[in-house]
Amino acid sequence: MTFHIRRFDRQFSRREFLRIGSGFVGAGLLMPVWAAMEKHGEANAAYPEELRSIEDYTGGKLKAGDFIDAGNVELVKELLGPVTYMQVKEMGRRLKLRATTTDIMKLSPWEYLEASFRHRGQAKFDADGNVVTADGKPWIGGLPFPDAKTGVELFAGLTLSWGRHDASFYAIREYDLNRDGKVSYGYENGWAEYAPTGRVVLPGPYWKGHEDKLRYQSVFFTAPDSVRGTSFLNIWHYDQNKFPELYGYIPDFKRIRRFPTDQRFEPLVPGSSLYLSDAWAAGDPLHTWGNYRIVGRGPMLAAVSGGWASQSEDWSHNTHGGPKGETFWDTEVELVPEAIAVDAEPTGFPRAPVGVKRVWFDARTQLPLGMVTFDRRGDMFRSFDGAYGLYDDGDRKVMDGDHPYWSWCHVHAFDVQTGKMTRIEQLAEISGGHRMLVNDHEIYNRYLTNGALRRLGN
Repeated sequence: MTFHIRRFDRQFSRREFLRIGSGFVGAGLLMPVWAAMEKHGEANAAYPEELRSIEDYTGGKLKAGDFIDAGNVELVKELLGPVTYMQVKEMGRRLKLRATTTDIMKLSPWEYLEASFRHRGQAKFDADGNVVTADGKPWIGGLPFPDAKTGVELFAGLTLSWGRHDASFYAIREYDLNRDGKVSYGYENGWAEYAPTGRVVLPGPYWKGHEDKLRYQSVFFTAPDSVRGTSFLNIWHYDQNKFPELYGYIPDFKRIRRFPTDQRFEPLVPGSSLYLSDAWAAGDPLHTWGNYRIVGRGPMLAAVSGGWASQSEDWSHNTHGGPKGETFWDTEVELVPEAIAVDAEPTGFPRAPVGVKRVWFDARTQLPLGMVTFDRRGDMFRSFDGAYGLYDDGDRKVMDGDHPYWSWCHVHAFDVQTGKMTRIEQLAEISGGHRMLVNDHEIYNRYLTNGALRRLGN
């Protein structure tokens, strides 16, 4: 079957994109995107030329290397989330354009994508709504539904593997800014993740004796002195109908206590605009949210590559915009040919301040590109966008086994209603000598036990 599509322009809405694409199985306009990637090694065959570069999309009005600012943002308004557009239009945010990445293996950890191709078609939901293999065992790694056709399938992949590594330790610096652009709080913290199931690098796919767990995850603070030693441990069940177990160590009390794990909409530290629920846009078990539904599909500008600050020894990023020039990270974005918008409601959280969250997924990789939440009245509440990158820049690179390290680089968490901004970035190292680490079993012993909480707290 031949298919012809007219030139895209600013009047070609996401709704039209969805209508035209509805005659095809899976994501992609010209053919299913994962079939295209498997056959050609890239996604271009799934999309017309107009969706492969920002220069073609805008008819030459914008190109890679240009900046989007208040003077020209109307040219790409339909390619931005509503809050990002407002930030550029009204708050002095700028976005640098880069060429669209065509090599799909540069957009996620290599082993994770390879497993997604290798295990394609082997996942299903069991009677309890958990992702399993054909023989009913926990998932074996990679995207469970690369050809996702529903919102819950997209969120399932995101929930099963946040950072797409078997084990990660992120060294993080956080800045919390008031509406006036002043940094009111600053923190350094470590964030650890460890997967007992669905492993693609560590011996697996299962860690013997831990097959009933989805992940171990912790966060602890090393600065400033007021919170140093404060730490939290989340233990996730594989059953996505159960809340994780949440433990915390508070230095003033010198003991570990168990916290109510359903209270996931509160900041862990003063000033922060981040909740446990926000992690990776899927910070809660899959079935504590519900009414998943695809609400839109279309091209989008997003920071899916180029986010690593390779020229900085500690990987720290520069800022701009806002009242004091410190509100936004310098960010490079590129044209993502197809983003899929999915809405979900907090069906398992009757007291949640969030009524709906909307997450945009890259159809090629199913990475979350951004999230906007709405309060119980339906008003826009908070917005999240981040930047990813392959840590490989000429003679400077960070290795993850045989391949360059791929990960997130920085995140904005913006409270639309208060004007407060939380910025976080991944660094090479934080105070206390804690360095970024990937796919190392020692991450578990070092950061993910109750004994580790006590040790870190002291």
